[in-house]
Amino acid sequence: MRKAIDAQASSLMIGLCMIWGIQQVVLKIAAPDISPMMQIAIRSGLSALMVLPLIQLQQGVSLFSKAYFIPGIWIAFLFSAEFFFVAEALRFTSASHTVVLLYTAPIFVALGLHWKLPTERLAMIQWGGIFIAFLGIVVTFMGRDDQAIGSNMLLGDVFALIAGIMWALTTISLRLTKLSDAHPTQTLFYQLLGGFVFLLPLAFILGQAEIHWTMIAIGSLAFHTLIMSFMSLMLWFWLLRHYLANHLGVFSFLTPIFGMIFGVIFLNEDIEMNFILGTGLVLLGVMIVSLHQWIEKKLHFTESTQ
Repeated sequence: MRKAIDAQASSLMIGLCMIWGIQQVVLKIAAPDISPMMQIAIRSGLSALMVLPLIQLQQGVSLFSKAYFIPGIWIAFLFSAEFFFVAEALRFTSASHTVVLLYTAPIFVALGLHWKLPTERLAMIQWGGIFIAFLGIVVTFMGRDDQAIGSNMLLGDVFALIAGIMWALTTISLRLTKLSDAHPTQTLFYQLLGGFVFLLPLAFILGQAEIHWTMIAIGSLAFHTLIMSFMSLMLWFWLLRHYLANHLGVFSFLTPIFGMIFGVIFLNEDIEMNFILGTGLVLLGVMIVSLHQWIEKKLHFTESTQ
């Protein structure tokens, strides 16, 4: 039986959010020596090899059986598309912008599941949260000066937003396909293998395959392979098996905040006031959509005590 979150889970979730928040920063730091796309391709392949011995399959199920492998290819494609746009976003815009816009994904997940599943119909308060989040997205794109537009930062931000949509499509597909019954290690393997198979050729085709084997490049690959793509995700799955998912999900809102902080600290990124305001609105909207049941209970409790 899954339990409510405690001090141990809270500490682990904060640590995970810090890891997830800094990943775009590390990708960008190492970019002069190895392109983000090449980093993601290599880390995906190495992490897939590490996950392979840990895969848990249902009795009588093969990893490459048609029922799972075909939707697995689709999930792999969406995962690769997400990180393709993340890699392209980091070429043009800041890591801070990338992580914030990437984490708009829950909004698109809510909209997609509302459309496909009767049990996931959005409540009125959730529609309000979606409106606030989209208003925040608009605000983050407003007020750009000529220098920002000329540097293709706007294009990078669009790529980051598309990456968030691809992430949402991955989540929706996991809910709607046979993979919803599969163990997380099985779906993770499909995604990691796809990230390697799809992104490695793209890196060569787009001229982003050159590697300078500096300590920064090696350190980035080690971080993303061992900590980001393997250890953090295994820890996340462990937490999901032992604690209530909606309690854990609350902490995910810290990830873009950590991403912005790390971008300022390690990359000396400037964050525009309109982007800070837009980020606040996006996070508020996502929180309302994700925590609507808790908010409604609190509102009903307040009304009943008056």
